[in-house]
Amino acid sequence: MPKVGMEPERRAALVSAVIDEIGEARTLDVTVSKIAKRAGMSSGLAHHYFGSKEQMLIAAMRHILGVFSQRVVAGLAQTQDPHDRLRAIIRANFEDHVFDRRKTSAWLSFYSLSQRNDDAATLVRIYQSRLRSNLMHELRLLCPDPARVERALSSLIDGVYLRAALGNAGPDPSAAETVIQAADALIHANTQRSV
Repeated sequence: MPKVGMEPERRAALVSAVIDEIGEARTLDVTVSKIAKRAGMSSGLAHHYFGSKEQMLIAAMRHILGVFSQRVVAGLAQTQDPHDRLRAIIRANFEDHVFDRRKTSAWLSFYSLSQRNDDAATLVRIYQSRLRSNLMHELRLLCPDPARVERALSSLIDGVYLRAALGNAGPDPSAAETVIQAADALIHANTQRSV
């Protein structure tokens, strides 16, 4: 029987454990038993709190996305113009809280899960919609065809994650600045095309 009042701590421990296990294994082929053991509890308790490994991964991704949203908001609060806000949005995508080896592997596994799980697919759509909306808000002020630049930037961000998840070297610490340089070049090219 679960101890009263322990649920938030145990859920948080399981969320962290699922990220660690999937990050190390680089696949969804990890057992609830291994996740629970890493979290310091029985697999029965893990099932009690989440029901399934897929639900644990969805909770982990909700947590990562929640922290990501907080970081975007905090980054935007420190900016004053559209260029700086765009850079803050890009940098938030590559901060350590979402862009380390464990989490890039979890992201890749999560995208795979979204192909067959409606809850995961909904979370992916929400993330992509928020990213698009954030980028478009600033790009509308910076170039004549913001949708074209947004598609390229979103694809570039996803591509950097894919390479990090599939590569043996892990995430590139200069990824944010590389994407920012690409954003500047795309905006410049888009502006020149309309002249």
